[in-house]
Amino acid sequence: MTCSYMAARGTSRRTKRELMSPLHMGGIRDPFGSYCERRGGCCPGRDDQCTVPYLDTICYCDLFCNRTISDCCPDFWGHCLGISPPFIGTCERNSHKFLSGQTYKENCNLCTCGTTGRWECEQHACLIENDMIQAVNRGNYGWRAANYSQFFGMSLDEGLRYRLGTQRPSRTIMSMNEMQLNMDPQNDRLPQYFNAAEKWPGKIHEPLDQGNCAASWAFSTAAVASDRISIQSMGHMTPQLSPQNLISCDTRNQGGCAGGRIDGACFLNYQMKSEFLVLYVVTEECYPFSAPQQTPAEVGRCMMQSRSVGRGKRQATARCPSTHTYHNDIYQSTPPYRLSSNEKEIMKEIMDNGPVQAILEVHEDFFVYKSGIYKHTDVSFTKPPHYRKHNTHSVRITGWGEERNYDGTTKKFWIAANSWGKNWGENGYFRIARGENECEIEAFVIGAWGRVTMEDMQSHHHRRLK
Repeated sequence: MTCSYMAARGTSRRTKRELMSPLHMGGIRDPFGSYCERRGGCCPGRDDQCTVPYLDTICYCDLFCNRTISDCCPDFWGHCLGISPPFIGTCERNSHKFLSGQTYKENCNLCTCGTTGRWECEQHACLIENDMIQAVNRGNYGWRAANYSQFFGMSLDEGLRYRLGTQRPSRTIMSMNEMQLNMDPQNDRLPQYFNAAEKWPGKIHEPLDQGNCAASWAFSTAAVASDRISIQSMGHMTPQLSPQNLISCDTRNQGGCAGGRIDGACFLNYQMKSEFLVLYVVTEECYPFSAPQQTPAEVGRCMMQSRSVGRGKRQATARCPSTHTYHNDIYQSTPPYRLSSNEKEIMKEIMDNGPVQAILEVHEDFFVYKSGIYKHTDVSFTKPPHYRKHNTHSVRITGWGEERNYDGTTKKFWIAANSWGKNWGENGYFRIARGENECEIEAFVIGAWGRVTMEDMQSHHHRRLK
């Protein structure tokens, strides 16, 4: 029993010693004091009793203490080993000392305390760079920048990878014929200002937030289809269609939260039926968006399929994933059509038929946009190349307008909805220079018709009356 007790006691002491805070975190205090010498000798191996009082604690004079130089007495190396004490690198931050190897994160960069006592920090370009924000706001660029907490701590590479999510259309798609509109200069007069939300109140849906799911392809596709169906049904059908339905179930040619193509969503993944390509999707209420929790590119399994029930209609094969509604109606859209890159034709299409979908080449400064008429700036041109990157996104154009400059000239702009939530930009929207193909926003623009019948409208009308 005595031996067992002593063994347990010894184990407890060893554990306690190993868990002690390092003695020399702030440097060696009292480096010239006599501790091991005053004790009268050093101890071989490990001896947890080989201690000397040291300031407000104890220090050790056994050879074991030299394993990490964390609990040796200050004169151990000179008295016991006959060598100079090792240099213990410490770094300082906010008046606190850090040992070699300890870390902290500065925005998107990890900083490590080096053996020489200097901080060694990664040099990633961050999504939020304060000097970039200040440079934009000091300059005469026509727009304001702001710091967004949801982006802080992310690198520019991570932002481009997880906050966008539209692959550039293929050369074949980019070279496809554009739909030409026959515009009559006398009768097709376009106003200086137009906002789809004002022409069709209650039928233009608010921007959603894609989070770190790189699926702007799904969010912009669902948003345009939602608006078009609401407009065509004269408000009898006003669905907020589900991006998650596309993300989880449209997987044949898409990557879910790892990116996809608007030409894939619009041209390849519509189902052939009676010689027409048809997109089908349920509402956001039925199949709500589930932001990635583990990895930004994760995709939830498909929880809803559909089947044909004749006359061009489809029916869901499962109940809604959400328990808040039992309405699992399938909404459908006809094949999309590509518009001309001519700004007048894009404007006429929006005014006549509703919002359109467009690709956007997103540069590093777009993430910090707050208000005004956006144009890509040169504020990062003096920095290394990895601070100047871009990738493809897709957005919904809902209108246009003009502003007068101080010199009397006019600045034209598009009004567009992003998918980064309503806390970003102008309540989730942004304005961008019009007629200049700024960031390629006029390079690839598409529209689509919702499949709306009198039967559909009557069905939804009766449902509302219940």
